[in-house]
Amino acid sequence: METVLVTGAGGYIGSNAAEYFVRAGYRVVGVVHRKVADRFARLGVKTITADLTDEAAIGRLFDDKPDYVVHIAARASDVGRDEWFRAANYEVVKNLASVSTDRNVKRFVYLSTADVYGLHDFNGESEDELSFDESAVNPYPKYKILSEKWLAANLSRERFSCVRPCVVYGRGDTSITPRTVAYLKNSPFVFHFGKWRGRNRWPLAHVENVCRTLHAAMVLPEAGGEGVTVLDSRRVTLSEYYRELAAEFLPGKRLRETTLPMALIRPIAALSTALSKRKPLFDPTLYALDTVSHNLDFSNARMRSWLEKAGLEEFSHDTYR
Repeated sequence: METVLVTGAGGYIGSNAAEYFVRAGYRVVGVVHRKVADRFARLGVKTITADLTDEAAIGRLFDDKPDYVVHIAARASDVGRDEWFRAANYEVVKNLASVSTDRNVKRFVYLSTADVYGLHDFNGESEDELSFDESAVNPYPKYKILSEKWLAANLSRERFSCVRPCVVYGRGDTSITPRTVAYLKNSPFVFHFGKWRGRNRWPLAHVENVCRTLHAAMVLPEAGGEGVTVLDSRRVTLSEYYRELAAEFLPGKRLRETTLPMALIRPIAALSTALSKRKPLFDPTLYALDTVSHNLDFSNARMRSWLEKAGLEEFSHDTYR
C-alpha cells in the first residue's frame, strides 16, 4: 500500500483530501498544526502535529517514507502581513519540496490557486494560454506564483505538479460559504460592483473535484511539471450563486440586487484592507472586490482530461453543504 503525506490535513480542503485518499486505498499520514476538523479526527489515520515553518520539524514528517506528498497547508486569506505569507506559503514550500526530493518522493503535489492568473476578465482560456500575473501585489497569489516558479526551477518535471482550484466549496466549507451566507443574511441588498451587474461567472470548484484532481496530478505521468485549473463544468453567475445559497440556507429570504459603481466602493474596500489584520474586518476587501467584480471564466478541459485518464469522473452535486 502506497503512503500519501497530506499537509494541512486538519483544515477544510486537507481533511477532505485525507478522507479521499483513504477511500482511494492509500495509507495516509496527515500533518496538522493546531485545529483538526472532525472529519479528519474520525479517520483514525496517523497524525503528526507540526509547525511547518520550523525547518527542523520537516525531516520527521518523512519517517513513514511517503511515496507522495500532497502539500495543502497554507495561509489562506485576502489580508495579512507580507512576511506571514512569505514564511507559510513560500519558505515552507521550498523546504518541504527539497526534503521530498532528497527522500525520493515520487511526486510533490502543490495546491496553488487559480488566482495566479490574476483577477481580471477571462473568456475560457486554457492553461496553455494563461500566464502568471506578475503584477500581483496581494501576498496570497504573489507567493503562490513564486512557489510555482521555484518548483519549476529546482525540481525535475516528473517530481512535481501544481493544482490550481478556483473558489472551493462543498462539504465542511468553513470559508466562502458561511462568509457569503452571513452577508446575505445581514445585508438588506445584494450588491454588485462594476459593469457585470452580477452576470459574471463565479468560478466554483467543489472540494471533491479538488481532491480528485489532486489524485490525478499525483499519479499521471503527463501531469509532471504541469499546472491544472480546477473548475466545475456547471456555469454559475455571481447573481445565481447568491440566489442558490439563499434558497438553500435562507429559505424565504427575498434578495434585492443593486449595482454600485467601482469608484464608489473601491475607497471603502481600501479602508477594509488597511484595517484588516489576520482576517477581513468587513467586506469587501480590495482583493475580494476584484474577485467578485470580474468574469473568472477559465477552461477546465485539462482537469476533465486528467480525470478521465486517471479513471475518475467529475463530481457534480446539487447542494452547497
